[in-house]
Amino acid sequence: MKHYKLNLLTLALATAGFSTVSYADQQATTESKAKAEENIEVIQVSGIRRSLQMAQALKMESTSVVEAVSAEDIGKLPDMSIAESIARLPGLAAQRLDGRANVVSVRGLAPDFTTATLNGREQVTVGDNRSVEFDQYPSEMMNNVVVYKTPDAGVMAQAIGGTIDMQTVRPLSHGEQALVFNLRGERNDLGALNAGSTANGYRGSFSYIDQFADDTVGVAFGYAKMTSPNQEERWQSWGYADGPNGSKVIGGAKPYVRSSELERDGWLGIVEFKPNDKSSTVIDAYYSEFQDEQQLRGIELPLLWGGAPLSNAVIQDGLVTSGTYTGVKSLVRNDVNLRDADTLALGLNHEYKMNDQWSLEADLSYSKANRKDFNLESYAGTARGDANGAKDNLDFSFTPGGIVTFNPTLDYSDANLIKLGAARSWANGITLPSDAQDGFVNTPDIEDELQAIRLSAKRMFADGAVSAVEFGVNYSERDKAKVDTGNYLTLKTYPVSSPVPAQFLLAPTSLDFIGMGNMLSYDSMALYNSGAYNEVSESLTDAARYNNTWTVSEDVTTFFVKSDIESQVGRFPVKGNVGLQAVHTDQMATGFATTKNSSGLVVATPVEGGDKYWELLPSFNLGFDVAEQQMVRVAAARTLARGRMDKMNASTGFSYNAANQSSNDINRSPWSAQGANPALRPWMARQYDVSYENYFDDAGYFAASVFYKDLENYVFDQDQLFDFTGYAYTGPAPVLNQGYIKTPTNGNGGYINGIELSLSLTGQMLTPALEGFGVLLSGSYTDSEVKEKSDSKPMSLPGLSEKVVNATVYYEKHGWQLRTSARYRSEFLGEVSGTSLTRVYDMVLGETVVDAQIGYDFSQSGFADLHGLSVLFQVSNLTNEPFVTYRDGDTRKIRDYQNYGRNFMFGISYKL
Repeated sequence: MKHYKLNLLTLALATAGFSTVSYADQQATTESKAKAEENIEVIQVSGIRRSLQMAQALKMESTSVVEAVSAEDIGKLPDMSIAESIARLPGLAAQRLDGRANVVSVRGLAPDFTTATLNGREQVTVGDNRSVEFDQYPSEMMNNVVVYKTPDAGVMAQAIGGTIDMQTVRPLSHGEQALVFNLRGERNDLGALNAGSTANGYRGSFSYIDQFADDTVGVAFGYAKMTSPNQEERWQSWGYADGPNGSKVIGGAKPYVRSSELERDGWLGIVEFKPNDKSSTVIDAYYSEFQDEQQLRGIELPLLWGGAPLSNAVIQDGLVTSGTYTGVKSLVRNDVNLRDADTLALGLNHEYKMNDQWSLEADLSYSKANRKDFNLESYAGTARGDANGAKDNLDFSFTPGGIVTFNPTLDYSDANLIKLGAARSWANGITLPSDAQDGFVNTPDIEDELQAIRLSAKRMFADGAVSAVEFGVNYSERDKAKVDTGNYLTLKTYPVSSPVPAQFLLAPTSLDFIGMGNMLSYDSMALYNSGAYNEVSESLTDAARYNNTWTVSEDVTTFFVKSDIESQVGRFPVKGNVGLQAVHTDQMATGFATTKNSSGLVVATPVEGGDKYWELLPSFNLGFDVAEQQMVRVAAARTLARGRMDKMNASTGFSYNAANQSSNDINRSPWSAQGANPALRPWMARQYDVSYENYFDDAGYFAASVFYKDLENYVFDQDQLFDFTGYAYTGPAPVLNQGYIKTPTNGNGGYINGIELSLSLTGQMLTPALEGFGVLLSGSYTDSEVKEKSDSKPMSLPGLSEKVVNATVYYEKHGWQLRTSARYRSEFLGEVSGTSLTRVYDMVLGETVVDAQIGYDFSQSGFADLHGLSVLFQVSNLTNEPFVTYRDGDTRKIRDYQNYGRNFMFGISYKL
């Protein structure tokens, strides 16, 4: 039968030495490479063209609908991070965090709908839920990243959005010794915005690959170190209050500048042993240590919501765009955020070929992640409490960009005016006086652990439409736990508001970007460590701390069978697979049931819950060779995405309103509750894909895909009738013991559909005069309709941008390499950080992020002594695109405006 012809594209795959395995097959196709080498003259290709050929070969040879990005060389992905590289693929989009691409949405679905794997094995996460933060993984350690948009039955880690598989090198497949060093310096053009911070950083990496014992033993080791600076000018509003004449007005604000230093150390080790053609064993280990230290200094402005009168209001289209707030009692903030996270992934894969028909495979894996956050808030002001001390009169006005600028009358950098202590009376008034909240500490802790074993057998067939049948079982255990603690801080000198001790004072911090001038700055971490504060647990009076402390455990057993197909339909060759998974889940969660006693103190009782269920997941992927180098793919599957873990825990907060104790109206019941749901089932979907791919060059193709995802359900927070009999209450007995509990529920479904287009062209395909030039273009349009009720308005799905466009223009010739890339995504509902490090949703304004780079490879310079040396200069966020969120459907009502500046990087690489 006929399939794609061998050409330079498949030659690049054969000679590059990268592992091109999918998550369903961990072994390289060495036999097909050997045949390629026999039939075609070997031509070495490097740089951008190598990366494009590898990625195109992965897409072309897969039986699923995939997108891929490959390294240009050992330890060199095309972008500064894995997330940035992934975000350039058709149908994918990244959300930025602190100026860097962090989490990824696939086909308009939130990161929670996507599974990330490393060499085919599902990864744990340092976040509160399942979405992987890709900045945990050094790009220098990865050779390929493949995004599988359609699953098959051999995929254990499938998801509704897709599966992102990060692949490392296989040393025996690489086939030659390699020793590579990289070193890069980095600088942010905003400079050091906070005293004690730096705008400079560096990255370094080392990679070693070798083969021994007549190429029966291969080893690969890698280490990557990064110290990356990040600066940010941030305007953040509390929200928009009711103003005069039915208008809306800024109700409060918290502008500040942030300086951070992100340190990451990554280690990779691989040992491959293949003593003969029958047996193959691969052991791989990956470890990443991630530390992020942030200094945040600014001011909190309680405007209308802080009781300050508004005057001189100018209203435009229902929004107060300028005016004056008088008597503003502001609070100066000197905060520190520390994050310490580490991720470990271990894997052992063994294949044994019994004969020409049968082979066996065993795969064992272990993955663990830990995250500890320390979020310190330290307050200062003109005097303690709402009513005391000097107050400010603030003229304000909106800028064309949507942020608000002010004209203060006080000098907030004056150490004689601004003193330590609670400038506002925000404390609970129960466990400490209302004017005694002089700071706060949040210390959430996450631990995630996953272990799995997969056993499978494969039967090959020489004749017939079915070329192979694979069957087996996969068993995994995952346990994730979160402990959420927070403490009020009160100065030991309370009630005296003391000046900042001289040894802690720093150079003032400028808030000139919003007109506020300089702020008093001090080393709040050193002040805290000096023992200046007493601490009182917030959990004594706030049930949210208990409700956000939980464990979720999942034992999943998956039985699977998959048939590989190679046949003919009419005159068209067809290749693909058909299969079925039977998935059994046993989930259990713990948490706390919380109420408050008559003194306002929290009463917490440990609770647990869970569920067991089966799901059947059929799938098929078929590819038809409709013409020379042209394929039409059709795919269908039933898939699942497991629920968010913060929605699956067993915690519930119960409330009793004594004022309604005599009511017999269920809508005015004294009882109410809100919590998670340990019996929450996964999101389920039936998905259908059709794609057309035309490969007209070894680095050129056109592809068009349409997809439809029929969501069988969606998770909504809904009111459910609940019997509160037996729960504690105060006062006379209530007439009603029933009320409503709001809990995550598998409700109505809906659909997501879309179209994706991609094009890769080299200049020489058009004319020899453009040799060396090339362009990559992709675009997608995604639509959805999900309603909580049949008569509800369609909701905005988190992570869904209707339009996503990517463009890269490059030139590579005579050792020179130039590239400019832009990625655009239209507005979307993004998950961002809220009060006390909670996660909230806000609309994110559409953005276009542009990166550029120029490099030179001295191996092509003609100087033998410089062979293996290359230099590179990169700029990320070239146009200084801000990250902006807004509320209430009005883009003028900015919630967050984050200006990150540009990052410049210069580096050298040397390969032996």
